[in-house]
Amino acid sequence: MSDDTPDHPQLYLISPSEFDLSVYPDQLAACLDAQNVACVRLALGTRDEDRLIRSVDALRDVTASRDVALVIETHTGLVTRLGLDGVHLTDAARSVKQARKALGEDAIVGAFCAASQHDGMTAGELGADYVAFGPCGDTALGGPAKAELDLFAWWSQMIEVPVVAEGGLTLPLIETLAPHTDFFGIGDEIWREDDPALALTRLSMVPHQP
Repeated sequence: MSDDTPDHPQLYLISPSEFDLSVYPDQLAACLDAQNVACVRLALGTRDEDRLIRSVDALRDVTASRDVALVIETHTGLVTRLGLDGVHLTDAARSVKQARKALGEDAIVGAFCAASQHDGMTAGELGADYVAFGPCGDTALGGPAKAELDLFAWWSQMIEVPVVAEGGLTLPLIETLAPHTDFFGIGDEIWREDDPALALTRLSMVPHQP
């Protein structure tokens, strides 16, 4: 997973926490065929190993044929075993060092750091390939403080580690954040729609920044 240029962020797709294996891989394939996507995150909300393995197998067939990186949320121990490209950690900087040691230098290690500049800096120092901040907008469950524009603006000026903006994204938010982030993490924003690929295309209609 490599970043493009900060003034034209790449797309990073986040799977639903639950999905139908008979439907979702085709939806994902349609999205990858509709837009250029840098990475897909399998973010299933289950610890059932069989379910995780079957999901990885199904999604890897879709991503590998399109040369798109596939990472799994949280489950570092499955990365090498299942031939994944890396892991997305959800506990800020706490597991970054351990994951990097376990997976080696070539694997992708990403860290979600909510709206904490400090946690993001620590994750980067410990070897994270990218840091994700969010939610950037309103989410269904409400909850944590939003990652505001100022955080992304500061990060893009001061820190070289690529940054992902995710959570509650809308087209106006994407337009505002585009000059200050490397990736947009898109998930429920499109999967709740009847045509996820069309929804992704609409969210991608952000002009290049000068």
